[in-house]
Amino acid sequence: MKVFLTVHRATDQIGGNCIEIACDDGERIILDVGRPLDAPKEAIGLLPRSLNLDDPVAGILISHPHQDHYGLLEETPANWPVYSGKSAGALMHLTASLFGTAPVRDYRHWQGGKPIQIGSFKVTPYLTDHSAFDAYMLLIEAAGKRILYSGDFRVHGRKAKLVQNLMQSPPPDLDVLLMEGTNLGSNKATDSETDLEDDFAGLFRSTPGRVFICWSAQNIDRTVSIYRACLKSGRTLAVDLYTAEVLELLADAGRLPRAGWNNLKVVITRSFVRLYKSKGRGDFVERMAAHGVSASRLVDDCSKWVIMIRPSLMRDMIPKGVVPNSNDGWSYSQWSGYLKQPDGVALKAWFDQGGAKATHIHTSGHASVANLQAFAAAMNPKALVPIHGVAWDSDSDGFCNIVRLRDGEPLTV
Repeated sequence: MKVFLTVHRATDQIGGNCIEIACDDGERIILDVGRPLDAPKEAIGLLPRSLNLDDPVAGILISHPHQDHYGLLEETPANWPVYSGKSAGALMHLTASLFGTAPVRDYRHWQGGKPIQIGSFKVTPYLTDHSAFDAYMLLIEAAGKRILYSGDFRVHGRKAKLVQNLMQSPPPDLDVLLMEGTNLGSNKATDSETDLEDDFAGLFRSTPGRVFICWSAQNIDRTVSIYRACLKSGRTLAVDLYTAEVLELLADAGRLPRAGWNNLKVVITRSFVRLYKSKGRGDFVERMAAHGVSASRLVDDCSKWVIMIRPSLMRDMIPKGVVPNSNDGWSYSQWSGYLKQPDGVALKAWFDQGGAKATHIHTSGHASVANLQAFAAAMNPKALVPIHGVAWDSDSDGFCNIVRLRDGEPLTV
């Protein structure tokens, strides 16, 4: 029996991953069905045309809950089963139920390190280090062939040890390593989350007023770094309703900060209250009220607060008198490129107008070039198939056995 690998999308771009592994008996699995990062919000029909939607699949395997890896699930046939980590599945469903239409699927879950059989394919998920919570690498075995899909990963987050352990004891005899290369050709910061925690604590101590921070609610490593910095500096972290629910949802997955903990409050804003009630989720708002504050409370005792901010929250902050001033500081704890987009421009202008001091404290969710090279060397595959990068053709020094594919081009393993 032969095994065929087809990268339907992501051989020469970041995000939008869609990969197929098939046996010559017709059975196949799909690794990720990501929405391209540059796709307009309203765009539909974005699945790669080379992906056959008429024949069944044994499963769609979602490596982690970022839109550029699962955002086109709703375009796939409803009878294709979907597999993911348990927490990842919960996060995907939460996001879809609040901000879009959740695909009606029988979500199936794996456990890290425990092989499962999906049709003809033996799949071993390895929990990994990434800015997305519950992210996995996936070892696929079929017909005597072994393919490792790296998904997205790094070696400088709070789960770095997971990747280091895999590098010390890699899966033997890999035929193919499908590996991301997001940071090739770039100079993005890859400081550790512990370093960021210290930087935040220093910022909190040196700022006389409030500190506003923009970060992703699902970047749990970053939430932990900011919360721990609040504890070190004696400040209180104020998060929005959605972030509070994300933290509550993951309560069983680890010792994570959440509503009810010291130095953490939930800001109850009108727009989020309206959203939750429109989705029949008013009970969550009522439960959070016990740990909540109104936005107007953030005007008082300014040296106390570290406030989560994003462009959509500004609309509710401003009428309550929450406007940045020269005593305040702010940090954009995401990729700085987003500040060039309309929402980012508006956010920056708001702080600039108030005279708040800007400090960019962030680290990449993806591995450094050196760590990519070290990981590939440790895996020692017969073939390294590059994906999820734009500089594989110009920055491939230090990598061996590269087999360059085009989108939709099958490779016989």
